[in-house]
Amino acid sequence: MIYTKKSPALLIIGVLMLCWGWLNTGGMVDGMQSWLQRSAYSDHLKVKEKFEAELRVATEVAKAEGKPAPQMSMPKSKFDKAKAGQARLAYIFGSAFVLFGLIVLAWRPKEGNVDYYLSVVPGFAFVFSIACAVRWWLDPVFANWGAMVKSSGTLSWDFAKIFNLNYVVLGIVIGIVIANVTRIPAWAASGVRTARLFLKTGVILLGALYSATELAQLGALSVVMIGIFVLGSVWLVLIMGRRMEAGNSMTGILSAGVGVCGVSAAVAAAPVVQARPIDIAYTIGTILLWGVGCMFIFPTIGQMFGMGPVQFGAWAGTGILNSAQVAGAALAYDPTGIETLKVAEIFNITRVLFLPIIVVWLAAWYVKHEEGAERVALGEVLYSKFPVFVIGFLLMFLLSSTGMFTPAGHYQGKYFSGEQVKEDNLLRPKELRALEASLPVVKEAVQAQALKELIEKRKLSSRAQDDSLKYVARLKELDPLAKAAIEKASKAAWHDSRIIGAFRDWLAWLFSIGLTGLGMQITAKTIKQAGGKPLIIGGIVGTIKAVGSLIVVLLFVREFV
Repeated sequence: MIYTKKSPALLIIGVLMLCWGWLNTGGMVDGMQSWLQRSAYSDHLKVKEKFEAELRVATEVAKAEGKPAPQMSMPKSKFDKAKAGQARLAYIFGSAFVLFGLIVLAWRPKEGNVDYYLSVVPGFAFVFSIACAVRWWLDPVFANWGAMVKSSGTLSWDFAKIFNLNYVVLGIVIGIVIANVTRIPAWAASGVRTARLFLKTGVILLGALYSATELAQLGALSVVMIGIFVLGSVWLVLIMGRRMEAGNSMTGILSAGVGVCGVSAAVAAAPVVQARPIDIAYTIGTILLWGVGCMFIFPTIGQMFGMGPVQFGAWAGTGILNSAQVAGAALAYDPTGIETLKVAEIFNITRVLFLPIIVVWLAAWYVKHEEGAERVALGEVLYSKFPVFVIGFLLMFLLSSTGMFTPAGHYQGKYFSGEQVKEDNLLRPKELRALEASLPVVKEAVQAQALKELIEKRKLSSRAQDDSLKYVARLKELDPLAKAAIEKASKAAWHDSRIIGAFRDWLAWLFSIGLTGLGMQITAKTIKQAGGKPLIIGGIVGTIKAVGSLIVVLLFVREFV
């Protein structure tokens, strides 16, 4: 079979991306960017104002001393870095797409691996260009509209935030519209199907962002919650399936999909319950229909209840059926941070780790209830069907624990180092005087000693000192300037790991591309497959699981990480 379709589309996408990079580099779209990136542009104006003031003073001093005017360059602001980042991505991928576009046009299609892998590039470019448009344009447009409507008094709440109209949700919605209204172009079809690869790669990289403390705390919580809700969901589906006479094969595969981790669990359980293709299709349709609703409903409910990262991550990781849908809901709820996604994926990984138990259970259940059922080699099934991305996640976590990606003691992407505090961030005489005046307010000896050391060294030296001074900063009697000085010293001592920062950027892009492509795989035809008894059983058990886990999370789960 020939997969590559001759089309100039890939070449055109590459040229358009190169043009966007050129426009950003030349400053020709600064007006548009200043509106799209309001916060970054506001920072840019502050940096510019400070630089111009310093330049004026330096020029006056040089003039008074009879020296030539100093040559100073303005520091890069967040706005400058954002534009440079867009230009860099546009140049890199635009150049690659132009090159491959020319190859596609010149290629004489022949069956084989080269043809297949070449056919993936146009589809990837199609999804990637949409992800760029959503992240660079649509996401900030909706964020600005939501803030403007709230500030104008038209609404008392930010509609864009409440309904999670960010790059994750918008990418999925645009993908759904393309798949069902305009249709995916033939030249892009092969590449669109690789979306799940980006999602699973993102989950693997996510393993590098955990600390042992987080994993220990969240892991213990996730085992308890997942144990209750996974086993309970499987049990409920098995009972309802038998009562509604849905068939043993259908009931078995549906229980794995609804109870454990969606499509992956359904595929793994299919051999042990001798499921037919139609059983798998019905199960996937049920999971897909339920999950599409969850990706939009869960984040909205989370916003209404004001849930934190741990609470929402625990709920999404327990109540949503499929791995990709868990990631979609977590990122929709918290698109700029990574904490919610980290918690949700720990619960999702824990669910997957329950898969061998469920497969053994279903094998025994099926043999008991199905006449003439053949026994299968469970070891071979688990070896061939167990999700590889889980193993990749655990390996990345183990490597992270050895300090391969960050300095020792990193936590959530940051690490403490008093030695790396820059001269500009040392406390000033005015701040030191405010701290000295506040010494009588501090009664605890340990906290008083920590404050004295800060005054002496003008910076923090250890985590223990930082922890002690956090309590000092909460004292009501403390002078505001002294409080600000403590906060400044704390921020100066904590540093971002460049590698972890890069991982975060890669994760955002991997999930953005993967979820946009996932939206393009949600078609009306696929959803219609979730008909009859499987949809009723899956809907009832899924609702019980979602509501039950929400109640447990709100009552018992706290933001302790």
